[in-house]
Amino acid sequence: MSEKRSIFEEVSGEAAARPAVQPGLIDKGRRGARKGIRLWLMILFALVVLMIAVGGLTRLTDSGLSITEWRPVTGALPPMSEADWQAEFDKYKQIDEFRVQNQWMDLSDFKEIYWWEWGHRQLGRVIGLVWAVGFLGFLAARQIPAGWTGRLFLVGVLGGLQGAIGWWMVASGVTQGEGMTDVASYRLAVHLGLAFVILGVIGWFVLLLGREERELMQARRAREVRLFGLSTGLLHFTFLQILIGALVAGIDAGRSYTDWPLMGGQFIPPNPFLFEPLWRNFFENPGLVQFMHRITGYLLFLFTVVVWLRGRKSVHEATRFAFNAVFAALSFQVVLGIVTVLYGAPWQVAILHQLAAVLVWTLILRARFLTAYPIATSVRG
Repeated sequence: MSEKRSIFEEVSGEAAARPAVQPGLIDKGRRGARKGIRLWLMILFALVVLMIAVGGLTRLTDSGLSITEWRPVTGALPPMSEADWQAEFDKYKQIDEFRVQNQWMDLSDFKEIYWWEWGHRQLGRVIGLVWAVGFLGFLAARQIPAGWTGRLFLVGVLGGLQGAIGWWMVASGVTQGEGMTDVASYRLAVHLGLAFVILGVIGWFVLLLGREERELMQARRAREVRLFGLSTGLLHFTFLQILIGALVAGIDAGRSYTDWPLMGGQFIPPNPFLFEPLWRNFFENPGLVQFMHRITGYLLFLFTVVVWLRGRKSVHEATRFAFNAVFAALSFQVVLGIVTVLYGAPWQVAILHQLAAVLVWTLILRARFLTAYPIATSVRG
């Protein structure tokens, strides 16, 4: 006859047989080397910012057409002898930029602009190498979090596409007998625009990897939908202004009118539709292109004020601070744009204006992220 057991013993036995609660199951199997990958992406982000700066200086020094061929592998080595330098110079002498505006150059002058373009392309190779080593290394070590392989591969695809578009842009200026002394402004806009897309993609991934999956899932429930939509619109509007700014840079339109707030003493610059067909004026007429950049800047600032006022009402302190930073940075950018015009776009101010655009872009991206994944603040703060 079996012994009678206490009901308390049975309950305690069942409890003992139950598996222990394991916290963090959402992240289990998904974590991977999140910190390591985030650091790698942050390095790539910094390199892309540097690439934008070097690209801007290459354009401002009129160096972009000094290398007339696209040699992704063998082009990594610069000329190694005087004969090699002379051969490169002879190739440059065949294109319109030299024949029309740079016939005064000798070999020493050519070397100066060559090094700028070579450095620009070399930095692109370094970025590609850093991506490839990092991606293949994390992949081989099986340290990529679940769902992230495609995202990280996308960064490399965009980088490769950027290299191809870079040559497509340069090829538009490597002409003979067509009178082209610069690259096509719309191709420059595509090239710069994709650089900002790459920057945005990497930046978003860095923000996502900065928090665990379970934390992101919880934060997503508190998404501020309306503010997220407004910040998305602000990001797109800023991107449009960046593209128009690239058109300004491509034809040196920033130096066409150096008075403000008027242009040539009037609101709309003289001869806004000088070229035929009509559409060419929106890409090639310096006065009209600068006018478009100014008007879009005013509208962007007004829209930023609207988004900022809405962002100040967020219940999350970090989100409010993020939108304050956006407003401050864009206000600085507007003032800097006016200074750039008044001083005739000297390279020092022009490159600062371009880097300020990177800052504005990054801060808007961060503010948008915080509307999608708010950081909750306790009542006690």
